[in-house]
Amino acid sequence: MGCGCEKGVHRENCVVGVIEEIIDAQNDIVETCCTTSCEQSINDLLGENEPATGLDTVPIILYCKDSCKPFQGYGALPVNGQDLDDIGKMRSSFIFRPKKMLNDHCAVLELVISKHDHDECNFESPCCQKTKNLRATGICITVDLNCFCHVTCLPAVSLFNN
Repeated sequence: MGCGCEKGVHRENCVVGVIEEIIDAQNDIVETCCTTSCEQSINDLLGENEPATGLDTVPIILYCKDSCKPFQGYGALPVNGQDLDDIGKMRSSFIFRPKKMLNDHCAVLELVISKHDHDECNFESPCCQKTKNLRATGICITVDLNCFCHVTCLPAVSLFNN
């Protein structure tokens, strides 16, 4: 006996087969839309559900493949002034704005924080991070997307008009 694949689900990954069967069965009964999903956030951003929304970003949270834990990015805010020995205040975030793809699997992500986050640098989880009045930081990191097993799309927001 394996992991349930013997019941007619013959795939390399039993979990994929089971999930596909559940989705098919559920869709046979009733079609429902997710209130929050990547597809919904992208549609909201593009204004496909409403006219001219003013939204400009689909914020995301990524989960590391090796630990299945949320990924936290770090960077420094530039220092205003002439202090050449100061790299600036360190910031961290679980929330990112995808900026651009570099190749098939590498991307540039911008750290997104709340205007209300002042001195926190290391949040314990995404749930500890404030999400009201999110803003782009200008702090960008380059990631290998092959290192992640999951992406959560948050509802589309306006980072540049608030």
